[in-house]
Amino acid sequence: MHSTSPVSAVADEVYQVRIPLPFALNRVNAYLLRGSDGWTIVDTGLNLPECRAVWQAAFAALAIVPEAIAQIVLTHMHPDHYGLAGWLQALAGGRPPVFMSAGEAHDAQIIWVQRDGRVGQMLALMRACGVPETYHEGIIAAGARMAELTAPHPTRVEILAPGETIAFGGRSFAILHAPGHSDAQLLFYDASDRLLLCGDHVLMKITPNIGLWPDTQPRPLQRYLASLRELRALDARLALPGHKSLIIDWQGRIDELLAHHDHRLAAMEAAAAQAPDGATVFEVSRAIFDYEKLTPHEIRFAVAETLAHLEALREAHRLQRDEAAGVWRYVKP
Repeated sequence: MHSTSPVSAVADEVYQVRIPLPFALNRVNAYLLRGSDGWTIVDTGLNLPECRAVWQAAFAALAIVPEAIAQIVLTHMHPDHYGLAGWLQALAGGRPPVFMSAGEAHDAQIIWVQRDGRVGQMLALMRACGVPETYHEGIIAAGARMAELTAPHPTRVEILAPGETIAFGGRSFAILHAPGHSDAQLLFYDASDRLLLCGDHVLMKITPNIGLWPDTQPRPLQRYLASLRELRALDARLALPGHKSLIIDWQGRIDELLAHHDHRLAAMEAAAAQAPDGATVFEVSRAIFDYEKLTPHEIRFAVAETLAHLEALREAHRLQRDEAAGVWRYVKP
């Protein structure tokens, strides 16, 4: 495992696997944990040839045969974390279960497998947010492409619940619910080693996308901020995130994320207030994000994130939402 290897040891019998992504966010971190019962994979990457190749390289570097994969654990169902779960399960002969929360398993089924009504729901949301029709085709195509990169889907899924514990990699992990980035994301905390697998809940250098989508439970930003404040008390010496670098100052990074969202809320409130008759979600998002640099895949995230913040401002009575011709406008009360 020389310096150019996608695999690196990050804790005792815990290895990070850096898997490429075809986005500006160009890596997702998966993890391999060695235990007496075999290896546990945490999160997986997209089903692309270059991602599969990295897994094969990781298995070669650690002398892992597919039969030694004991289970696959998913923090959440977003495609860069879920996408290769079915492929890895099949590679290991279909034996290892894929563990995830009930909510994430449900959402994966609706969003990646069934996809019934998804296009109509996304178009309705984009229209309500005032997104011009010139963007619609690219946004819908990006969603369809992500669904393609999650197949084949796992054939055996087992459910984890917050408050329980799960043993893997020779460790006992408390299972924690961490909503916001996705509704039922799970974190895994080994208190004896103060080690945390934190998914996309807390990231270095970037802020997790907190978006309001057609199938998102209400108040994602409020739930996210409440979760951050609650998890700030966790004694984590090292957190292993889904993207970017390892987190060694858990409390400090949470404080930075809380401050970021305070600033973002203020910026979006100011952007909406600049127009006497208010602004659409799309107009506010364009004031905050540099659309010249965004792909259709990223534009839909910018819109969903802006909507989550504007709805939080509405709940706080800092803005009100009016509707005309099916389009929402946010205006100072």
